[in-house]
Amino acid sequence: MWVDSIPFDMAPEDFVALLGAAAALASVMAVWAGLVARNPMASRARNLLARRSELRAGLLAAPRRHERREFSVGLMHRVVERLHLMRSDQIRKITLRLSQAGWRQRDALVTYLFLKVALPLVFGIVAAFLIYGIGIFGDAPMFNIVFALGAVLAGAFAPELVVKNKIGHRQQQIRLAMPDGLDLMVICAEAGLSLDAMLDRVSRELALSWVELADELGLTVVELGFLPHRREALDHLTVRTGIPEIRALTNTLAQTEKYGTPLSHSLRVLAKEFRNERLTRAEEKAARLPAVLTVPMITFILPALFIVLIGPAVLNVLDGFGGMK
Repeated sequence: MWVDSIPFDMAPEDFVALLGAAAALASVMAVWAGLVARNPMASRARNLLARRSELRAGLLAAPRRHERREFSVGLMHRVVERLHLMRSDQIRKITLRLSQAGWRQRDALVTYLFLKVALPLVFGIVAAFLIYGIGIFGDAPMFNIVFALGAVLAGAFAPELVVKNKIGHRQQQIRLAMPDGLDLMVICAEAGLSLDAMLDRVSRELALSWVELADELGLTVVELGFLPHRREALDHLTVRTGIPEIRALTNTLAQTEKYGTPLSHSLRVLAKEFRNERLTRAEEKAARLPAVLTVPMITFILPALFIVLIGPAVLNVLDGFGGMK
C-alpha cells in the first residue's frame, strides 16, 4: 500500500499536508512569476557586454595572426622572386587551374609555386631521416634509393594532385547543383527578372545549399556589372568552371539575350535535357555494375566459397590418409 512507502516514518495525514503545502507554494511562485514584470534590458546589457568582450579579444588577436600570415606570405614571395618562378610560361595555365579549384586569392599562385619547390625538399629530408637516422629498410640500398626518389616525386606532384582533386570535387558539386539552379532560374525568369537580377537572386538562394555554384554566379553578376561586353562575363563563367553544363547554360543565356527568345522557355528545355542526361549517366553506371563487381567477387567471395564447399572433403581425405598409417 502507498502508506508503506512514506519516507521518514511520517504519518499519512502529515505527508498529505506537506504535499498540499508544496503545491500551494508552487502555485504562488508561478502566479508571482507571471505577474512580476521582467526587465529585458538587464539580460540585453549582459549580452552586449559579453559580445563586446569577444570583439575586443578578436581585435587584439587579429593583428598577431595578420602579422604571422604577412610574414609567411612575404617569405614565400621572396623565395618565388629569387628563383624567378613567376616568369614561367605555365603561369597563365596554373592561374586558371587555381581559379577552377576556387582559390582566387591574391597569394594563391605564390603559395602554389612555393609549395612546388619546398615540398620535394621537405619530403626528401624526411626520407633521408627515415633511411639514415632510423634505418627503416636496414642494409638494403636499392630500397633506400627507391624510397628516397619516391618521396621526392611525391612532394613534387602533391600540389598538382591536390589542385586536380579540388577541381574535380568542385565541378562535381556544380553538376549536382545545376538542376536546382535551373529551376530557380526558370522561376525568376517567369517572374520577369532580368539576367543580372536573376543570377543575383539565384546565387543568394543557393548560398547555403550549393556554395560552389552560388560563388560562380555571384562573381558572374559582378562581372556583368563592369565588363563592357556581357558575353565576356558569360565566357569567363564557362572558363572558370570548365564543365559542359555551364557551357550550355551560358550559350543559352547569350542566344536568348541576342535574339530575344523567351528566357524561361529556353531554361526549361535546358533543365529537361540535363535531367535526361543525368538519368542516362545513372543507367550507364548501373549497366557497368556487373562488370565492376566481377573482380571483387572473384577476389573475396569465391575463395571463401571454395573453402566452405571443398574444405570438409579435404579434411575427410586427410583424416582417411591419417587412418591408413
